[in-house]
Amino acid sequence: MKVLVTRLLPEHTQKRLQDEPLLDLVQWKEDRAIPRETLLSLVKGVDAIYCLLTDKIDEQVLDCAGPQLKVVSTMSVGYDHIDVKALKARNIQVGYTPDCLTEATADLTVLLALSVARRMKEGIRAAENGEWSVWRPTWLCGTQFSGKTLGVVGLGRIGEAVAKRLKAFGITRILYYGRSRKPQAEAELGAEFASFDDLLEKSDYITVCCALTVETQDLFDYQAFSKMKPSVVFVNTARGGIVKQDDLVRALEDGKIRAVGLDVTVPEPLPVDHKLYQFPNCIILPHIASATSETREQMATMALDNIVAVANGQPIPFGL
Repeated sequence: MKVLVTRLLPEHTQKRLQDEPLLDLVQWKEDRAIPRETLLSLVKGVDAIYCLLTDKIDEQVLDCAGPQLKVVSTMSVGYDHIDVKALKARNIQVGYTPDCLTEATADLTVLLALSVARRMKEGIRAAENGEWSVWRPTWLCGTQFSGKTLGVVGLGRIGEAVAKRLKAFGITRILYYGRSRKPQAEAELGAEFASFDDLLEKSDYITVCCALTVETQDLFDYQAFSKMKPSVVFVNTARGGIVKQDDLVRALEDGKIRAVGLDVTVPEPLPVDHKLYQFPNCIILPHIASATSETREQMATMALDNIVAVANGQPIPFGL
């Protein structure tokens, strides 16, 4: 089966890919996203596509590939870069990598929450540029977690893992908002199902852990930020499109929120001259929530498992 792989994979999965006798491999091996025109050229005649979240798989790609295309497998949990409806209309199977990056993403979410709450960006700069002099009682004072309320938007596996971690730091109340109630999480964490507005108004820390959908696109706009406490710490490790970015800039300028931690933006990468970089109380990371060797290897393996299964005439193990 002819397969297009749009990036060089982690070491062990790359070796397995190259050694797999059932696959006729076409691979983009540069350490950058495959250019659109190259993707459209290389995809012609393939039976399978192994892609990343940087690769938009739409009708144009499907047309270029041809009617023999059987499966598209993405090395990601999110699949908003794939036109799932178009693939299913053509009976093309869709694979992804669920449940494998929960721990890594939860760790990074907590890291961002801690970093912005304790003004880590300002502290590092002060140490590096010589601003650090004598000890001062009120200098670089941040905020702590004990006795505070956490609001989790999207209490799925990642959201629950974040809540468990932050509860260990002294969080005393957990509110969550989503499509449905989570009775088990309520029982284990004491989490309370809340309306979106109640979560915004009552939370001291807000973490975004939901998927990007039609309903969550631009969910956090200026109106939402205006309903938050001015002392709130806001962290997004889900998808950049859930936040209306220009409104976030305005909210920071107007002092609507205390601090922000982002691992996701629109676009990615965020241009170095973007206003968000200028705020001392805003930390931006380059979408590295899943960036542990263990997690990336597991993601790569799961995406390959989907394609090998199709090559063997079997159902894909991780499909939509």
